[in-house]
Parts: sequence; C-alpha cells; structure tokens
Amino acid sequence: MASSAAQQPSLHNAARPDTRDGPRRGTVLLLAVAVGLCVASNYYAQPLLGTIAGDLGMSSASASLIVTVAQVGYALGLVFLLPLGDLLERRRLVCGLTLATSISLALTAIAPSGALLLVGAALTGLLSVTAQILVPFAADLASPHQRGRIIGTVMTGLVLGMLLARTASGALAIVGGWRTIYVVAALAMLALTAALHRALPQFRGTAASSYPGLVRSTARLLVDEPVLRARAAIGMLAFACFSVLWTSLAFLLSGPGYGWSDGEIGLIGLFGAAGAIAAQLAGRLADRGLTTHTTLVGAVVLLASWGLLLLGAHSLVLLIAGIVLLDLAHQGVHITNQSLIYALRPDARGRITSAYMTCYFAGGAIGSALAGVVHARAGWAGVCALGAVLAVALCLVWAASSVQRARMRELRSVASAAFMGAGLLALIAVVLRLAA
Repeated sequence: MASSAAQQPSLHNAARPDTRDGPRRGTVLLLAVAVGLCVASNYYAQPLLGTIAGDLGMSSASASLIVTVAQVGYALGLVFLLPLGDLLERRRLVCGLTLATSISLALTAIAPSGALLLVGAALTGLLSVTAQILVPFAADLASPHQRGRIIGTVMTGLVLGMLLARTASGALAIVGGWRTIYVVAALAMLALTAALHRALPQFRGTAASSYPGLVRSTARLLVDEPVLRARAAIGMLAFACFSVLWTSLAFLLSGPGYGWSDGEIGLIGLFGAAGAIAAQLAGRLADRGLTTHTTLVGAVVLLASWGLLLLGAHSLVLLIAGIVLLDLAHQGVHITNQSLIYALRPDARGRITSAYMTCYFAGGAIGSALAGVVHARAGWAGVCALGAVLAVALCLVWAASSVQRARMRELRSVASAAFMGAGLLALIAVVLRLAA
C-alpha cells in the first residue's frame, strides 16, 4: 500500500481537501464506476422478483418485500451512515462499506430461503448509500473551478448504474439463473474495494462532534443554511416528478393503448440515458457560475415535458420525447443542486448530502404514492396533471428563493419558499384522501 501513497498525496485538511490540479482522470472515472456499482446493487432484484419467488417458494407479496426492505435500508443509510463521512477517515470508510456490500451480495446469492434473502437485500440497501459518500468525496478532491464537471462525471456513473442494473440482472439470469448477478456483483465489489484502496488518497473529516451530535447536526443544517433548504425543496419536487412518471408509465404501456409485454416495457427505460448527458452538461455549466440559468431551464423543460407525455398516450414518438426531456431536466436540476450545496460547508459535506438526499428521496416516495392514487382515479391524464402541478411548484420555489437572494440574501424567510413544495404535496394528498 505504500506505492499508492506515493502515487497520490494524503489529504488530511478538510478545510482545503482539493489539490491544485484536482484528481487524475483515472481516479474520477474509477469514482464514477464505483458510484454506478454501488447504486446498481439496489436494483438487481427488480426484474427478477417472479423468478426469485418461484425458486424460493415465496408469494408475490413476500417477493415484493425485497424491494421494500432495500428501500428502507437505503433510507436508514442516508440518515445514519452518511454523517460518518465527516467524522472518519474517508478512504477507510468507503473501502469498509464496499467490502461489506460484497459480503451482503454474496449472502443474497447463497440465500436458501426468502427470510435470509430479505436480510441480504436490507443490508445491501443500507450499504448502497456508499454512492452518496463517494459523490461528496469527489467534490472534496476537486478544485473549485472543476467541481461541477467532476460531480457531473461521477453522477453519470450513478445514472448508468441505475439504468443498466436491471438490464444486466435480466441478461445474466437467462445465462445462469437469478443468483448469477449477485455472484458477479459480489466479485465486482471485492475488486472495487482493492481498486479504491489503491487509488484514493486518505482524507479525514474534521467534524468536532461525536457521532450522535453529527446526526443531530444534520437536521440543524437545514435550519442554518438557506441555500440547502431551497435546493432540498427543489430536488424533492424534481424527484417527485421523476417518480410520478416511472411509477405510472408501466400502467400506460401495458394498457389497451399500447399493450406491451413486460420485456418491451423494460426497454423504455433505456431512454433514461438522457440523464447521463444532462449530468455532464449541468456540471460544466455550474463551473461557469450559470446555476441560476440551468435551474430555470430545467424547471421550464420539466413542466413542458408533461405536455408531451399527455399527448404521448396516443403517440409513441411524443411519449419518448417527453421521457427524454423529463430525464434531462431532472438530472440537470439535481446536478446543479449538488454543485451549489457542496460549496456551502466543506467540513460538513457528508451531513449536507444526508440532509439533501433524505429530502430528495422523500419527494420520490411521495411522488410514487400520489401517482398510484391519481392513476387509479383519473388515469394517465390525471398523472400528467399531477406532474405538471409538481413542476409548477418547483418553478415557484426557484422563483421565490431567487427573489429572496437578490433582495436580502440570507434571510430565514427563504424557508417558506423552500417548504412550499412540501406543503403543496401534502395538500394534494389531503384532497385526494377526502375525495376517496
């Protein structure tokens, strides 16, 4: 391991973790691959649930819990694991988590029963938040002028990991059964652990607090940082739009208008690759200080995409165009948000990520829940109307936060704008509940 230390200097000062030239291209690409593999581990099971249920004698309801426990594990990881990045030596933490992920994937691969498989899925979901530790680590390593570009590159790996996980698991299941993907993934994570230990520099967080104090201070950051509040609300609404689409799209494509099979519906997800393009572009624009413009364009495109998606009920071309635009806008806004929040507190990037991503995934969960209710009552047109309302809310949050910054900068009144989106989501849920 001494050779790796000679190749790259250790970084111990959290106040200035970046080097003059930033990380090497190979290190950035390795981080992108690492993020992709970490996040992919949470998606392998989704296309295999029927096969797994048949092999282990699980009911369809029990098999669906594989996805549920993975999501619960991920949520717990966001709250309880991410703050460790501000406290522990970062390379050792990341390598420990990827090694543990390899073990959890191996446990899933050899699981003789549904109960043990659920344990493996929960642990894998918990540990897959390593991806969200690696993203701020990349921001720490980057020099300020290249931070947006590097974050965009790493996030491209995350998008591709989410996109290709289902495709890879389905293909390997055909070759060697559903366990094959978990064996391959466990070996890949083991190799990744060795590569990260060799390539990454050492970096220890300098948070002057105990672990319980760090967890408490994560919520406090939302109170103390107006930009974080506003960007958390914008991210929450953007991911809510994304979840509304992908939760209800299968209903449209399997319905009488299209009548597609499960395999054909799965292929539509490949158009999500547009998000990888947006990640790169948004990161480069953020480096040029154009975050206001990218957020505005993303919000407007997000709103416009729902018009195309509405027309897409009877036109595959327009449906695909709407999907591509929505994915471009969602990823563009998300990368812009990350570029801004990582510039706030270099000593607290782990906790900032925890606060932001918790709000972000809460928006996704709320969007999915609302989409199911709305589709059952109002069909695809209702889903598109819901998506448009969420996009309008995002535009309002952006406008309100921008006006407040221009007038009085860091006033706490920005908080009302930041939580406007959450209020609108809650109002929609209450109205639907009362109307049921």
